[in-house]
Parts: sequence; C-alpha cells; structure tokens
Amino acid sequence: MNSTSDLSAIDAADLHWMQHALELARRAQAEGEVPVGAVLVLDAQLVGAGCNRMIGANDPSAHAEIEALRDAGRRLGNYRFPGATLYATLEPCVMCAGAIVHARIARVVYAASDPKTGAAGSMFDILGSERHNHRVDIQRGVCADEAGRLLVDFFRARR
Repeated sequence: MNSTSDLSAIDAADLHWMQHALELARRAQAEGEVPVGAVLVLDAQLVGAGCNRMIGANDPSAHAEIEALRDAGRRLGNYRFPGATLYATLEPCVMCAGAIVHARIARVVYAASDPKTGAAGSMFDILGSERHNHRVDIQRGVCADEAGRLLVDFFRARR
C-alpha cells in the first residue's frame, strides 16, 4: 500500500541519511553537475550512494538515484532491494521512479519537490500508481529548504 508521510513523522535516521545525500549533492555541484544526491539504505546500512553525473559521464541516465541503485547492485550482487529506503535531495523523475519501482524499493524520502518533472506526486505519480504491482511509501520534504537552496543557488550562478 502506498502512503505519504508528512513532516511530523521525521525521525533522526531520516535526517542523518538525508544529510549524507546533501553532502553528495554538494559534491555534484563542485563538479559542475546539478546538485542532487541520493543514498540507498537497507537494514540501517548504506548500500548505495550517488550524485548527478550526467555531464561528466556524458550519460543522460546518470541521475543521483540511478547511480545509487547501480552502486547498490554492485555491492549486493542483486538488482532488487526489498525493504530498502532511498533518500534523494530532489523528487525523483519518471526515469528514476520507474527504476525505483523495478528495484522494489520500499520507501523513498526526498527533500525538494520538483513541480516540473517530479514523479512522486508533483507532476506524475509513478511511485504510487495502482497500475504497478509494487507501491512505494513516500516521505516528502525532509531538509527541503536546504536542498532547494542548493538548486536555486546553482541555477542562479549559471545564469
């Protein structure tokens, strides 16, 4: 069953892992990439991490979430991660949401919403679609102000 949590349910673990994702977003920014970071956590252990690398890798699929899933796949020797939580500094896009569903991620926690391309309810609702045989629990807005500032500052500096 898909559920959406509000900010009253934020716990210390969510804050801890989102801070780790924000560190990765800052790394992406330092490398000239859009500042988005993601970590995948299973049984309170980091199993995958990534940041945006599209420009540096010349790969349109090298979004932070995909990089974290690829890292976890290499570490765990599997392509499915039931019970895992993905922390991302920006609401996943359609591509990333599709990968999250196929990877059987249990929960997504994201910081900033993406009203233009977000696929966790802002523009599309891939993660909660009843057309899939897997639904993802969603926690929105954890460290949203900090993640949003990173994005705004990045794009302001580029203009």
